[in-house]
Amino acid sequence: MANVLAMRFDFSSVDVASIETLVADTMTAGDELIRAVETFEGARKFSNTMRPLEDVGVITTTAYGRGPFLAQVSTDEAVRNAARQAEETLTKWSLDLTYRDDLYAAVLAYADTEDAISLGDEARRFLDHSLRDFRMAGHELSKESREKIRALRSRLVELEIAFSTNIAEFDDGIVVGEDDLAGLPDDYVERLEAAGEPGTFRIGMAYPDVVPFLDNSSRRDLRETLSFKFNNRAREANTPILIEALSLRSQIAALFGMDSWAHYQMETKMAKRPESVDEFYADLVPKLREGGAIEKEALQTLLAADGHSDDLQGWERRFSHTQQMKTEYGVDPSVVAEYFPLDGVVQGMLEITQEVFGLTYEEIANTNSWHEDVSLYQVKNKADGAHIAYFYMDLFPRDGKFSHAAAFPLVAGCVLADGTDQRPISAIVANFTKPTGDRPSLLQHSEVVTLFHEFGHILHMSLTRAEFTRFSSANTEWDFVEAPSQIMENWCWLPDVLARFARHHESGEPIPSDLVTRLTEVRDLNVALLSLRQAYYGQIDMDMHSTLDTVDPEQLEIDRAEITLLPHHQGTLQLASFGHMLGGYDAGYYGYLWSEVFGDDMFSRFTEEGVLSLSVGMAYRQTILEPNGTKDGMDLLRDFLGREPNNDAFLKKLGIKG
Repeated sequence: MANVLAMRFDFSSVDVASIETLVADTMTAGDELIRAVETFEGARKFSNTMRPLEDVGVITTTAYGRGPFLAQVSTDEAVRNAARQAEETLTKWSLDLTYRDDLYAAVLAYADTEDAISLGDEARRFLDHSLRDFRMAGHELSKESREKIRALRSRLVELEIAFSTNIAEFDDGIVVGEDDLAGLPDDYVERLEAAGEPGTFRIGMAYPDVVPFLDNSSRRDLRETLSFKFNNRAREANTPILIEALSLRSQIAALFGMDSWAHYQMETKMAKRPESVDEFYADLVPKLREGGAIEKEALQTLLAADGHSDDLQGWERRFSHTQQMKTEYGVDPSVVAEYFPLDGVVQGMLEITQEVFGLTYEEIANTNSWHEDVSLYQVKNKADGAHIAYFYMDLFPRDGKFSHAAAFPLVAGCVLADGTDQRPISAIVANFTKPTGDRPSLLQHSEVVTLFHEFGHILHMSLTRAEFTRFSSANTEWDFVEAPSQIMENWCWLPDVLARFARHHESGEPIPSDLVTRLTEVRDLNVALLSLRQAYYGQIDMDMHSTLDTVDPEQLEIDRAEITLLPHHQGTLQLASFGHMLGGYDAGYYGYLWSEVFGDDMFSRFTEEGVLSLSVGMAYRQTILEPNGTKDGMDLLRDFLGREPNNDAFLKKLGIKG
């Protein structure tokens, strides 16, 4: 490789005009590359047929990171709107490439050449995946059907962006008085936003507002009210969008002669067919329900002791779980949070991953980012100091910001046409409690787990050695993509690991060993109920996408509530704010539990050989993270494990015998 290219960008200079210009220039450059492929008259080779397609991938992923990404994080509403429009325009343009007859003909002609037959593994995979893209665009169907599919997919892009916009921009909350704050931690009360009347406070829809209230508030009625509002976010705007999207997906599947959208989507996933997911749930859910029934009974007893004779409701599961942690295990999440100041957790996470994966990190002072709260880090290889990647951290809530936690690729790692090694840039975006005055951001342990989880995606994006953007930026099968983040959660439950960085934010004293022991003991507390909740969402997703018939999302939530063992919260529609359904996880949300199986299986090797072992960490880095999407997920697992994957570690964690 000739040299290394690290394409940092000055986000502080972005405005509406620059985003519009960026998108226009990107599409112009892309059109020139594609036309050159379509009109080429000589012998078809990789360099004149496939390489330009990769070059289009390079410029479009870079453009996304400099424009459309800002819809998730910009403080300027006009910029966010321009970024969303840019995302819609660029996504539609990219989608249209797979419908170009001349381009398809060129790639198809190249596939029959001696040059194509002699390709190396990754280049051949790129060709095969490109041919699959054209086939899934309808090139084996009539032109009329293909044009219908094109129009339907274009409309889906519009719906997906509108759906996420409505969630991000949604504003609601409840107003409480001082007498309504019983049970809530002092630091939570101190940071509440004042409402209109003196002595009143507003609790909004951001996670740092909602989660501690649902976990700790003594006011059962207010917990129900807040949960009702949270579970109905963007309902009015997003319900018709969700229903239309389901209809469009069914129409596309029908044009391919398939039984459902799930059948169409599964071709690109590890599971391959919806029946495999059905079998996965059919085997797992009954076992989880056995354990969940025991867990529910214990929570029901706590509810009764608190003077309530009715059934445990889904909206109070968090509160009952927290009370159980306090009373039976002596673990108060608010007290535990005193030992997890954000800066210390980040430093601990970086130190651990440096040690295990052979890395070093350096914080960059001049970020030129989109907000003053954002930090920037450079990743280097410890052995030789070589530059590997950059990543941003944007961890506090803001109005209009992406409301959950996720990792975003901004520049894809790949090898450019001239041999330059373009190294990746990514961003972790989350919504943790912001520091106030002299009090730092203190993380609940569950938030520590979230941070480690998302950093798993950052490592996956950062450490890739894929040659092509097609297999970079965590571009694996969609039901494997969570495995490298699921595995990271395991380090958050190890006493020796926690003791390394969990220190009291005032005294600096390490977390007491007995508290660590008790904390790690609660890892499996109500694990069956929590896993059933994941299965519930995954099953609803499959229900919506495994039929061509019209479905009622709210009725599905009601009917499938029995999976969770808890009643449906009457009058709510959580799917309206469930961004995954129009964010790439359609007929794929099962992937969280599915990937957890693989994540736990991979971590079993660390358990056996050393949880902080550099040799195991480097094997994981070299066989899972660096290859990224250049191999099928199952082959990656075999390479790392040295055997066929199994679910033993996953079932053991759940208290289920294999």
